[in-house]
Amino acid sequence: MQPREIILANIEHKNPPRPGLTFDRGRINDMLGVGLIPHGYQQRRWTEGRLEYYDDEWGNLWVRMVGGSLKGEIFKPAIEDWRQLADLRPPDYTHPDCAAHMNAIFAMPTDKFKLAHIGGWIFDNARYLRKMEVYFADMALYPDELHRLHAIVARVYEQKIHLAGQAGADGIMIGEDMGTQTGLLFSPKMFRFYFKEMYARLFSIAHDYGMKVLMHSCGQNWAIVPDLLEAGVDVFQFDQPALYDMPKLAALLRERKAALWSPVDIQKILPTGDRQLIEVGARQMIDLFEGGLICKNYGDLAGIGVKEEWDMWAYHAICARVGVDPLSAQRIES
Repeated sequence: MQPREIILANIEHKNPPRPGLTFDRGRINDMLGVGLIPHGYQQRRWTEGRLEYYDDEWGNLWVRMVGGSLKGEIFKPAIEDWRQLADLRPPDYTHPDCAAHMNAIFAMPTDKFKLAHIGGWIFDNARYLRKMEVYFADMALYPDELHRLHAIVARVYEQKIHLAGQAGADGIMIGEDMGTQTGLLFSPKMFRFYFKEMYARLFSIAHDYGMKVLMHSCGQNWAIVPDLLEAGVDVFQFDQPALYDMPKLAALLRERKAALWSPVDIQKILPTGDRQLIEVGARQMIDLFEGGLICKNYGDLAGIGVKEEWDMWAYHAICARVGVDPLSAQRIES
């Protein structure tokens, strides 16, 4: 099987020869990922002492520690008062130039799974536009305003989905961090009230193009995993799978013909620097989710205090378990 076929076989539980592999730094990667570019936006970024500030396409201002995590946190949200909602200028993805790079990359011959990275998602963007702690109060106090804000965000993602489908993507990648260590950031009832119908509508557009829906989410979201599957998620990209009852999660994904896309757990396992624990964690993940698994590395090792050497232990353990040469990608590229 070619890389694209291996990814699809894992997503659809069609007896893949091995898990999908998506590792950077010259290692085996079965995917080709490309993003979209908003029309007319150019990021501002500057440093003041040990802090770096930057804006995003929605007009939020962020701050991060130089040398720290890549993302940081919201410093000044775009909507500090609901009266500003009418003046919000969402990013423009209607212009054909937004997909020019994606079209060019995806038009080139490849045997890889073509993944369109289309950004965050409804909750992800809306909470930043209001700032997290304010947004949670909004969920209880300002439902009408939130519905209007969510509709604005959803229109942007609808534009992105159409661009990805027209570019020939095999899947879209979205991101919603909705959990804590022990459960959701809000109730399952609120998820169903604010999000589920909107998710299902947007995911159905992606499916109409023949694209798979790959969803990143940090935290423990078990309470709504069945809802997300019903809405149309095909792959869960969890960086902390050990937060879940992993055998139970594996059984559900197998039953619903959905896949897990994950590194070795980035919280309980990789940061320990314990080689034996990391290698055992890699083997356990493969054994539990075999037939519906895509393995990956974590993209911000410095942000979680993990050395590249520890990450390589996980990679080599995975390759050994599934019977592939970990150096095959380097030989092909050379």
